[in-house]
Amino acid sequence: MSGVQTFFGAIGEVAILTGQTARELVRRPFEVKLWIVQLEQGGVQSWSITFLTAVFTGMVMASQFAIGLEPFGASLYTGKLVSLGIVRELGPVLTALLVGGRVGAGFTAEIGSMAVTEQIDAIRALGANPVRKLVVPRVVAMVIALPLLTVLADLVGCLGGVFITMLEVHISFRFGIEQMIDTVDVPDLIHGILKSAFFGYFIAIISCWVGMNTRGGTEGVGQATTRTVVWTSITILISDFFLTRFFLAIYG
Repeated sequence: MSGVQTFFGAIGEVAILTGQTARELVRRPFEVKLWIVQLEQGGVQSWSITFLTAVFTGMVMASQFAIGLEPFGASLYTGKLVSLGIVRELGPVLTALLVGGRVGAGFTAEIGSMAVTEQIDAIRALGANPVRKLVVPRVVAMVIALPLLTVLADLVGCLGGVFITMLEVHISFRFGIEQMIDTVDVPDLIHGILKSAFFGYFIAIISCWVGMNTRGGTEGVGQATTRTVVWTSITILISDFFLTRFFLAIYG
């Protein structure tokens, strides 16, 4: 019973932090420099892991589908399946999981270190709002960065799938690109991009909340980073189901 109470208590505290973040977000002056710093750390520095993951995911999917569809004479449809699967699901989800593990753990370690060394209390003592200084820039950065990284993952993942389809099914590059364009519609792109924006919010708000509530010195910081990776991963996977059902009901 205590575990359930702790879970719902955490949801309530994250919701309160969300409200505080939304309130500070619209207050002037905007901390644009802090937003840019976090955007560079959380977004720009994550492009390489996004690129590698997406391109090899597309290649593996194409290899599997090409072999699996061959007995049915449907190997020519490999590009269609790969592109749709990446744009709607694997692009947003895999990007969120990998970036969430990398960036979320970093956010928690940084803020958690400030919490255990009482730097957050010092920010309050100086009359500044730690939510404005620490949470808002990270939330803004991840809500912007993750959709952009998802677009990158969609592009290179589909191209990787087309490349392997060319080798396995012996199609032309032009035919593979035409398959991808004919299959993926604008609603499919919107579907994945909007989901990634929600994932970015979950990553930032959970990691910041865990960091601000870190206790127990350096050992507590280590435990907090582990907790962040687990909670963000579970939240992304669970929310993916409900967001998918919601967007399918809207876009079909």
